[in-house]
Amino acid sequence: MQSPRTVTELDTLISTPPPEVLAAVEQLPGTFAVLGAGGKMGLHLCLMLHKACQQLGRQAAVTAISRFGSPQSREAFERAGIPVLAADLSDPAHLESLPVFDQIFFLAGVKFGTSQQPELLERMNVEMPERVARHFRDARIVALSTGCVYAFTTPASGGSREESETDPPGNYARSCLGREAAFRKAAEQFGTRIALIRLNYSIDLRYGVLVDLARKILAEEPISVEMGYVNLIWQGDALAHTIQSMPCAAAPPFVVNVTGTEILSVRELALRLGALLGKRVELFGEEQPTAWLSNPAKAVRLFGPPRVTVEQMLQWTADWLASGGETWNKPTHFETRAGAY
Repeated sequence: MQSPRTVTELDTLISTPPPEVLAAVEQLPGTFAVLGAGGKMGLHLCLMLHKACQQLGRQAAVTAISRFGSPQSREAFERAGIPVLAADLSDPAHLESLPVFDQIFFLAGVKFGTSQQPELLERMNVEMPERVARHFRDARIVALSTGCVYAFTTPASGGSREESETDPPGNYARSCLGREAAFRKAAEQFGTRIALIRLNYSIDLRYGVLVDLARKILAEEPISVEMGYVNLIWQGDALAHTIQSMPCAAAPPFVVNVTGTEILSVRELALRLGALLGKRVELFGEEQPTAWLSNPAKAVRLFGPPRVTVEQMLQWTADWLASGGETWNKPTHFETRAGAY
């Protein structure tokens, strides 16, 4: 695949549904809603679902729900023919006003700027999901979680599996466990069919771990390798696995790690990006023996391996930034070991 050259080409590349997504959507009659659609993955998830429904001959099946604080934030959805509903999910009155849907993708929550605001984490990542799960208790729900719910582990372990210990550092990761608990509670109380997606780290050419590294290289800033290892997955592959998880939703919840199949060295990723960009790379620190790492064997067995390789992601990222492609000022802070964001 050629490197995308424009935002339109990039959005198309990420949001084109593979055959496995069409097969999953075909099993899911009725309507879909994406909650938190205004976030980094929401538009592409809506587009992939919308395209799949169109190819299957189903019209107006996908609704995007978010705060949509500005007209510009709605434009891409409306241009694609995706209906939008403006709602603050943390407002009980807004939530209760929402119609029912057959399938819900839950992408809402907060992370950055919360290190000194534990009450915000509790309200947005625990209390709000609990109300959402109650309101949509008769739907299937796929809820986005994070690989940060696990304890740190070594590269030699192959990464945490779904049954591994969940004992993460920091209030953010603990609030994500609280979010999972909110959906587990709905499964237990109401029999709500739930799938929990433990994702890390999704790669778009405008944000993500590789963009974080490449921007530092281009700015000639030193890169820490203390968080020495990561998992990466192309955003299109992450979304495909997320959609494929919907037919697996169950009570008790279906839990799955969504990430790439390789445990990657941050040092080697940075050096490869430096070579592709023709820039010297300055590294500092020493790799710690553990990191947040996930084992995606379950997802690969059920849904197939990711289609985009690490080398493709590296090449595309270098080409995109070297040509002045748009980036978002949304660093992942993947290097953070204390869990404070």
